[in-house]
Amino acid sequence: QVKPQFESRANMNCLVFTAIEYKTQVVAGTMYYIKVQVSDVEYVHVKVFQSLPHENLGPSLVSFQTGKTRDDPLTYF
Repeated sequence: QVKPQFESRANMNCLVFTAIEYKTQVVAGTMYYIKVQVSDVEYVHVKVFQSLPHENLGPSLVSFQTGKTRDDPLTYF
């Protein structure tokens, strides 16, 4: 659901956008840290916020880090 937000903010088109790994952090909702494969060899880490269910809002892209590899550890950022 955040692929269009990422493509717009990162100014890139992703043929592949596959979540490989994720971590969560509970705040006033849930923060997701997700390692995403965007090409055969390129990965990005995205930070996505999902608000509480009663707010009826979809997930939103908070920030991202590009230039990652499959072996880079997924950390909170």
